[in-house]
Amino acid sequence: MENKNELSSLDRRVDKLFDDMDFDEKVAQLVCYNQAAWSNDNLERDFPKGAGQVSFLAGEEMTDIRDVVKLQHHIQKRVIQLSPHHIPALFHVETLTGLKLPGTTTFPTGIAQAATFDPDCEEQMGEVIGQESQSVGATLAFSPVLDVSRDARFGRQGETFGEDPTVVSRMGVSLVTGIQKNCKTVSVAKHFLGYQAAEGGIHAAVANIPERLLREVYAKPFQAAISVGKLKGIMPCYSAINGEPVTGSKYFLADILRTQMGFKGIISSDYNGISEMFTRYHLGESLSETGRRALIAGVDQELPSMNVYRPELLKQYREEKDFDAALTAAVKRILRLKFELGLFEHPFAEATEANRQSFRRQSSIDVSRRVARESLVLIKNNGILPLSKQVKSIALVGCHADSIRSMFGGYTYMSTLEKHFGVANTMAGVKDVNSESISKRTKILYPGSNVEVENPKTEAFARKQEPEVTSLRGQIETEIPDSIVNYAYGFPYIGDDESYFDEALAAIKNSEIAIITVGGKYGTGSSASQGEGIDATDINLPKCQEDFITEAAKLNKPLIIVHFGGRPLSSDAADQYAAAILEAWNPAQCGSEVITDLLFGKFEPSGRMPVTTAYTAGQMPLYYNHPYGSSYHQDTGGAFSGYVDCPHEPRYFFGEGLAYTTFDYQDLNVEVGPKGTIHLACKVTNTGKREGTEIVQLFFQNKHASMVRPNIELLGWARVLLNPQQTKNVEFYVDPSQLAYLDDEMRWTVDRGEYQFSVGHSVKDLKLNEVVEVQRSRFITEQKRSFFAKVKISSVGMK
Repeated sequence: MENKNELSSLDRRVDKLFDDMDFDEKVAQLVCYNQAAWSNDNLERDFPKGAGQVSFLAGEEMTDIRDVVKLQHHIQKRVIQLSPHHIPALFHVETLTGLKLPGTTTFPTGIAQAATFDPDCEEQMGEVIGQESQSVGATLAFSPVLDVSRDARFGRQGETFGEDPTVVSRMGVSLVTGIQKNCKTVSVAKHFLGYQAAEGGIHAAVANIPERLLREVYAKPFQAAISVGKLKGIMPCYSAINGEPVTGSKYFLADILRTQMGFKGIISSDYNGISEMFTRYHLGESLSETGRRALIAGVDQELPSMNVYRPELLKQYREEKDFDAALTAAVKRILRLKFELGLFEHPFAEATEANRQSFRRQSSIDVSRRVARESLVLIKNNGILPLSKQVKSIALVGCHADSIRSMFGGYTYMSTLEKHFGVANTMAGVKDVNSESISKRTKILYPGSNVEVENPKTEAFARKQEPEVTSLRGQIETEIPDSIVNYAYGFPYIGDDESYFDEALAAIKNSEIAIITVGGKYGTGSSASQGEGIDATDINLPKCQEDFITEAAKLNKPLIIVHFGGRPLSSDAADQYAAAILEAWNPAQCGSEVITDLLFGKFEPSGRMPVTTAYTAGQMPLYYNHPYGSSYHQDTGGAFSGYVDCPHEPRYFFGEGLAYTTFDYQDLNVEVGPKGTIHLACKVTNTGKREGTEIVQLFFQNKHASMVRPNIELLGWARVLLNPQQTKNVEFYVDPSQLAYLDDEMRWTVDRGEYQFSVGHSVKDLKLNEVVEVQRSRFITEQKRSFFAKVKISSVGMK
């Protein structure tokens, strides 16, 4: 942590440099240069006084990480030469699943990371991202996604840590801490604020969110990242909240984010987020007015190119008190960050042998493998799993089974491959340079869908880029070399094409058991069925897959369903006919290995569902911590107990997930300390014959509040590894501020009165409950409140 002398010295450096800069050079710090093939940016022509930031999208278009490093050197050198005071640029890269660049370590998607319920592993993942970002010369890592997601129609649900603000907060803090640990890389969290609450589950649509819900739920992960993780970067969302675009909102960015939440870092716009206020929301009379509004609101830099923050557009506002103050604050924040990162002394990626070897270290791959392993959620198992290696024959069916592309989700390098083959882009703020030719060409669609057929070159190109990654088919054939694996394509990832059914059904008929891979294609582009700008009104399996499971069940063979994608599996046929269901998400480069290992019992399943799974999209939004008297706790009179055509209850509950063993809970004890700290302890025993990890989940209920509260809320959890018959003591320490909510005067308050605390396997399966009386009420300072319980685990012994 910086001492007062260091802060004073840094402030003097910032002030001196700022005072020496003219207006145009100051504005140059507010803009971003983009060298991607589709961009019209010209560095020398458009950025005569340098650029504050550089987009690394051009790196995604390369196939060798060494070329990316060379590109960073080239661009940074020219930016420094152009800048009158030789100010280097910040470089940003997408890092949701690791660096979105060739040859870097790739991790499972955000929703899979959340399913691990392992913040320690998440921090290790962040350290890998920070180290590889530093190696490539990237100073801004665009992650974590701190959106709370309660609507599976939204195509970007797979980027999030799920529906619970405590989970999002805990995992987000861990990732921020890991990324920023090297002090050379800044985590930029997104998308502030309430982005995935958009109407209709539509990307970038408006959201109408009550103030209390906005602050208590959607802002909580950002507050945790700021207060606990010391977050240094934030990106506003595209949405307009309650009629006000966040990117141009002084209320959201200045009053709430900077003043109330205490954020001191930089704010970078989402791609074209500033100009879209004018072009999409029709806000203001000119682009220049839009730029003025965004700058005064607190947006420090415009991405990905200079569009609105142009000197010629902003000069007219000089000597306006609010504008000049905002410009000064923004430029000083940017300069300060560059000094803090040591960019003036070390602006380039190190072109050394050690640098070239810093990508995909074995230790980094081990972290990716661990995340993938812990993310797998066993939803159903009638005893068929784990499989015996003595099985004589297995049918392996589905387009995902013989594809390595299916192992990677959105915001991975793999998700950008389609652009090499002329597929239309769907990433917000990015326009294909050849979009006109793409729109005019004849498109071949999967029958029964609007999705383009995947170019067959995509898989070949993917395998060329990832020669060490094996498909699930290849991994299973290696695992059981003496068994017969009858593979069949079966069906695509979207639509109603049943023309491949016969071959696949024959494969199942001639096998002892069947593994059926299902799900969509999570990526970017018009050949994906899930992803950014790829929303859906149907959250269930496509007709071809649902019908195939029904037909396969008629053969009376055990069916094991493995699901891929960015939203959870919702399937009537799978529920009815599957002997086992495995939620695999998109497990990345070690995916085939960990799926195969779990199926054959090399390790134990420990993932848990970070979202509530609906039967249909008609239940959306659906989440476990809904208010009392709502959703599946409506608890009032009516002709039916649910909808006319569907239950109110979910298909699968938050926190669910099976193991290959069983657990028993005993002896819940709750005490309130003199300072209000709540201490809870219970014993958990592995009652089975295999090692297993239980995710002990702690919930609470405010029994008599002054406002309508959630029927139940998560306080924290513990990952408890247990040998057969072993017992461990699990202790939670809950700061009373975790119980706080906004009262009728919008003050953070903790009620006195009764609270019920519960521990269990999931929100559906609570094992132990205890009611405690909190003796006095209190008001809480927003920035200093607690966000998740502390945990202590100790061994008790063997049963």
